[in-house]
Amino acid sequence: MARIVVIGSAARDEVIHLTEPLRAGGHLNGVTANARLGGGGANTAVALAAAGHQVTLLAAIGHDAVGEALLAELAAAGVITTALVRLDQPTTRSYVLVDPLGERTVINIARCEEATPPQRLLDLSADVVYVRSRRLDLSGLLAVKSKHSLIIAHAPPSEPGSRPAHVVIASVSDLTAAECRSQSILGKTVSNGLARWTVLTAGEAGAHAYSADEALSVAARSVQPVDTTGAGDAFAAGLVHALVEHRPMAEALAIAARFGAEATLWPTSGLPRAAVQRLLQEI
Repeated sequence: MARIVVIGSAARDEVIHLTEPLRAGGHLNGVTANARLGGGGANTAVALAAAGHQVTLLAAIGHDAVGEALLAELAAAGVITTALVRLDQPTTRSYVLVDPLGERTVINIARCEEATPPQRLLDLSADVVYVRSRRLDLSGLLAVKSKHSLIIAHAPPSEPGSRPAHVVIASVSDLTAAECRSQSILGKTVSNGLARWTVLTAGEAGAHAYSADEALSVAARSVQPVDTTGAGDAFAAGLVHALVEHRPMAEALAIAARFGAEATLWPTSGLPRAAVQRLLQEI
């Protein structure tokens, strides 16, 4: 069991299942589903807690009924919530549109975020810090934390030095064409030279990892998606889990891809505990 701090959002996802493909300018029909726990930080934290780790989520939620509900759901999932801060803002909420092929479109309608960097990170014991946030003011805290903890961070942001991390993860859908062509340079630039690996996810095209002297690839598992929400967060959870077990990157990449594919088979934003535990038995 590793001590893991996850920096990211906790959100209420309000889901609409479209009965036809999403298209610009269209008049579409859909069916609402039950609202559920979401947010990139929460999705990853819940999966890692299900994998048996001691997971602390560092996030902000509002002093409202939605925030109270999310707090209870996170605690029930085994996530440590003592680093959550309550703000006089609406809790983060998103509309999630899921088309007939399972592809999701996320529309943020409220975002609860601290005005200043979360200095309490420095007081949290952590073997690993995973960052799923686009805040640009985390670099100083991460640089300090990187001296004692493994830092795994998602990009964007892609600004130079914005993510001093040992492993940088990015989705090709979030990057420019130039960044996709310069994978290891991207990681080195974003991490201010700290990154040992840059990991790129590419959906049906699989995932890739680049170091100074290696290039690794893993194929995507062929599945019929139910809901692709949170697949990237599940991928990250699988990667973090494998790396804290000191598995080589080739194995970690394959495990992460298994987690990501599994997430698309469930009508949830985060991987259910039963799915995580089955994956752990299989790997």
